Amino acid sequence: MKFRHDVLPAEQVYAILANERRRRALEQLTDVGGVVTVHELSTLVAGRETGETPPPTRCRESVYTSLVQTHLPKLEALGVIEYDRETQTIELSRHARDVGLYTEIVARGGVTWSELYRALGTGSLLVVLAAHLDAPGVSAVDPMLWTSLALGLFAAASAYQLWINRFSVVRHLRR
Repeated sequence: MKFRHDVLPAEQVYAILANERRRRALEQLTDVGGVVTVHELSTLVAGRETGETPPPTRCRESVYTSLVQTHLPKLEALGVIEYDRETQTIELSRHARDVGLYTEIVARGGVTWSELYRALGTGSLLVVLAAHLDAPGVSAVDPMLWTSLALGLFAAASAYQLWINRFSVVRHLRR
């Protein structure tokens, strides 16, 4: 495992995330997982903002203008995206992961991965401990079975996390 020494400082990540349109643009780029044009991105962001598909032309044009004039240059300067002005294409780059770490959630409810893993670990430990201490109901099942079940839950959560982050993982492995 290699350690990165060029991680974006928290202040810069917070500045990026302070703007709702930038957050939506990054979410859409993450969902697409590859190269996207500015026109496509503005359509996706405008659709998300209005809830309409396709979004109204005026809204899409407003999003397009703000992306080109403000948000994309800022994200490019911080190394979060690669923005080719000539071809009007955008792709997430190395610092996108730094920003993603601040926004990573499992579900819309706002549970983070670390909270999920902590809950799984604590719950598993308590159940296995209860089985070893012959707690009623729990001790009827072998502690080894409880341990296997806990490991299975960890494996399932890890596989799900890997699946939803597959584009950034593949991009990270290519470097």
